[in-house]
Amino acid sequence: MSEQNSAAIAVPMPSMPAGLQEWFNAFYELVIILRKECPWDRKQTHESISHLLVEEAYETLDAIAQGDDKEFSKELGDLLLHVVMHGVIAEQRGAFTMQDVIQRVFEKLVHRHPHVFGESKADNEQEVKQRWEEMKMKEGRSSVLEGVPAAMPALLRAQRIQEKAAGVGFDWSDKKEMWKKVDEELAELHEAMSQDNPQKTKQEFGDVFFALVNAARFEGIVAEESVQLTNSKFTRRFAYIEQKAAEYGKNLRDMTLGEMDEWWNEAKKME
Repeated sequence: MSEQNSAAIAVPMPSMPAGLQEWFNAFYELVIILRKECPWDRKQTHESISHLLVEEAYETLDAIAQGDDKEFSKELGDLLLHVVMHGVIAEQRGAFTMQDVIQRVFEKLVHRHPHVFGESKADNEQEVKQRWEEMKMKEGRSSVLEGVPAAMPALLRAQRIQEKAAGVGFDWSDKKEMWKKVDEELAELHEAMSQDNPQKTKQEFGDVFFALVNAARFEGIVAEESVQLTNSKFTRRFAYIEQKAAEYGKNLRDMTLGEMDEWWNEAKKME
């Protein structure tokens, strides 16, 4: 039978389950059916859909930021789809099974929570994080910083690196000293810029960002989230300028900065 004729035959839809376990099993079977019957799903590989996993993760973060629980639940479902899809693809190429995926993370969580499932004690969050990192090292890691993905957004990666270093005591003990470091890095940036040294200036900009991420961490702020808030704020205010320009039939390129700044301040007051 040809692929075209085979695709024309209706495939029975999995029955609607009742409990959580039944729902997961039905979902898993649904993905297997799609891998067999859908030309697009059948063609996919780990590599071809890897960028979509990142996209879905960011869409989930957007839903969290918006406080939209309905959208949040939908995005978590999309993430689950990618987890199961990768698991099914791996099964089909004989690498590992979906059960392996669940079993390994289950065992890891139990192992790394001896204060819950064993006789160890942890009185606070900091002790839990410290022992978590200690166990990672015992499991074979060669560096405390190992495991921070290079592909992470730069500000988020900087914060995770700093958190891991702080976990073994490599951290500022005084907030004032930390802010002195920010001032020091700013001074070095100005010096590099005055020397007309592009490569050095680029490096010093990075040092300033890294120091500011550290400052944010000391204030209990996730720098990545902070900058995203500013990105959203700028986008809203600039959209207001575009809206007003359209209302008055003006082209932004023909306007002065002063004119645009007036509408910018209007948008700022509206917030």
